[in-house]
Amino acid sequence: ICPMRRIRSLVGAASARSLLPPSTTRHTTTELFFVPLGSWYTSLIKYHPPRGMSPTLYTQGFHSSQKHLKMPNDEVTAAKEAAAQHIDGAGPPTVFDNILSGKWPCDKVYEDDRCLAFRDISPQAPSHLLVIPKDRDGLTKITKAREDQKELLGHLLYVAQEVGEKECPKGFRLVINNGEEGCQSVYHVHIHVIGGKQLKWPPG
Repeated sequence: ICPMRRIRSLVGAASARSLLPPSTTRHTTTELFFVPLGSWYTSLIKYHPPRGMSPTLYTQGFHSSQKHLKMPNDEVTAAKEAAAQHIDGAGPPTVFDNILSGKWPCDKVYEDDRCLAFRDISPQAPSHLLVIPKDRDGLTKITKAREDQKELLGHLLYVAQEVGEKECPKGFRLVINNGEEGCQSVYHVHIHVIGGKQLKWPPG
């Protein structure tokens, strides 16, 4: 990871402010940073609210191959690029490695000695959580699972239903993306827990 670069002069406070939820932009100042990670840039947007409220950190991914930095709104493209960079076996480091090491923050909802659950930084529903194993151990995708990892996979699923029931008592969906056509963009197996609204069927 290269040192964090402040690029306030590139995008300006107004641009940074536009990426924040509307309810947070009143009477705030903003700072926008970018952290390079391979071909991706992750921005850290810190806003300073009125006195008496705590500063909050928001994160959002930007792709560096574009002439101008912009938010990637095409998950299919991201999955194709991730598949092209994926190496069988351990695979290259991912954003989850930085979260697990504590280098990058996350909004944690559950943790034990085998897994971590946290809120997705790009939620697709009012409640969108990710459940990941702490030790990837070759589990770059679900089709790489070994027989000796059955217990771990069961544990991940159990934790996913626990946090899902707590967050979305009326129902939720569990999703595991696998490979390029499964739209997997992070090669560290993870379960999406999605809910908080009426979901539609069939999925895309």
